[in-house]
Amino acid sequence: MKTKEFLSLLGENGNKELVFDYNRGALVGANYHLTEVKNISIDSVDCGAGTDFWKETIVQLWESPSELDKTRYMTVSKALQILNRVNGIKPMDSEAELKIEYGNADFHTAQLFIDTFEIFEDRLLIKLAAEKTDCKAKEECLVPVEINAEKEACCAPGGGCC
Repeated sequence: MKTKEFLSLLGENGNKELVFDYNRGALVGANYHLTEVKNISIDSVDCGAGTDFWKETIVQLWESPSELDKTRYMTVSKALQILNRVNGIKPMDSEAELKIEYGNADFHTAQLFIDTFEIFEDRLLIKLAAEKTDCKAKEECLVPVEINAEKEACCAPGGGCC
């Protein structure tokens, strides 16, 4: 999800609670804070000598150990107010992909992308997911590409189509 899409989603959901699902039903605690917003530029070279450049907005969440008893989540409007304030200090690239950085004692710190979201009467649930690493230069590095199982069976010796 792009930064502008996330900000728009927040803008459309006012005083609902903002809840993050970081691992298939595991929710970030109600004691979370938005502790940092990072404007990241990635300028890379892959293993096949291909170059790439893109930007990301990273929103960091942190659970306050002094607020473990907190049961009400931050409102969407408060999160939007924080992000708008940040944008006034260090403008975010509205076209940049937005990721949520989070970790706790049971989950390694990771930069997670927004997989999907659900809107309820009283809350906006943001469902996060991890991206797997991948080789961008499969052809140059002779990495086998996954083949459709039906096609693989057809092309096997005795399969009748090759």
